[in-house]
Amino acid sequence: MKYFLIAGEASGDIHAAQLIKELKQQDKDASFGFLGGDLMEQAAGCKPIIHYKDMAYMGFIEVIKHLQEILGFMRTAENHISGERPDAVILIDYPSFNLKVAKYAFEAGVPVFYFISPKVWAWKEYRVNDIKRYVKEVYSILPFETKFYATHNYRVEYVGNPTVKEISDAQRNFMGELNFRNKYNLDPGMPIIAVVPGSRRKEIVNNLPEMLLAARTFADHQTVIAAAPNIDPSLYEGIINSIATGDQPPVIHNDTFQLIHSARAALVTSGTASLETAVLGTPQVVCYRLNGSRILRAIYPIAIHTKYISLPNLINDAPVVDELILDQSNWKNIAVHLRPLLKDSPQRSAMLKGYAEMMRRLGTTDCAALAASRLISRINHDAKFKNFPQQ
Repeated sequence: MKYFLIAGEASGDIHAAQLIKELKQQDKDASFGFLGGDLMEQAAGCKPIIHYKDMAYMGFIEVIKHLQEILGFMRTAENHISGERPDAVILIDYPSFNLKVAKYAFEAGVPVFYFISPKVWAWKEYRVNDIKRYVKEVYSILPFETKFYATHNYRVEYVGNPTVKEISDAQRNFMGELNFRNKYNLDPGMPIIAVVPGSRRKEIVNNLPEMLLAARTFADHQTVIAAAPNIDPSLYEGIINSIATGDQPPVIHNDTFQLIHSARAALVTSGTASLETAVLGTPQVVCYRLNGSRILRAIYPIAIHTKYISLPNLINDAPVVDELILDQSNWKNIAVHLRPLLKDSPQRSAMLKGYAEMMRRLGTTDCAALAASRLISRINHDAKFKNFPQQ
């Protein structure tokens, strides 16, 4: 069968690559076209039609500035669907783009599946109507989503969370702690504060300066920055140089999981990284700062429909990790919340206990394997039904 996948950012590239591997395992004749990244390329054995780094526009102004480019990407996706007639279009999050593609594919008679639902339970809930209309099945990776969609009379299946397996696989290849520190010239005896400022340029610009200012108040710890794939190293260098005094914190590329695992605590921009940090068992402060944060705080309760923004808290429906949002995410507040996590404190113990409950709720299902199985089964079922003689 022919599969067409769209992932618009780094985390989607990771998850989609695992799904591609499973589709190849379960469907020996599988072929792929995709908009995505390097990991999907490695899994599929072919280059992306468009690389996600060229699609990573964030915020209304940025989208407007690049509207002609984005419309060109849309036409490219539509042309692939109409020209190749894939057996399935598989969408990975990225709703502003993907739901428009879903509509086109649906109207062209090509079945659409969602692997990793958009966060419609947090904002833009009206998008559920488009999902119900255009998407044949949603394979959920967050256990609370089944209940949310049920309130909209739409059944989705929880297939497990891909981060659990991805991190389990990565841990098998971790080098020894001393070797890791030697590789990156880190102090062998000083505990680490990992700074994970996001995967998009704008997130990094908004969050990294305050994170670094907070981390450097702890002189008995070393700060280490996790770089995102496809972000120019000069961005990190510029931010570090603008605020650094004394030794400059190192920036580590392509080793984020082991860095977080090796850290005493982490400062993490809200998103998939907050879940990854929790699965790795490292205490964290979740930060999410935007330009104009004070103004945005006034409209935040209207725009966001959940009690929490970080995945560990959403999964447990409880305040497992501290969330510092918008103007609250300043270096002084971050440092206050980070301090107790760097020692054996009640706050640290409570967070680790919350992580254990989160892991119980996520379960150990091989997410990509189950999603691939369900998807192939549904395509075959529908094809058989379509060809069944009508009475």
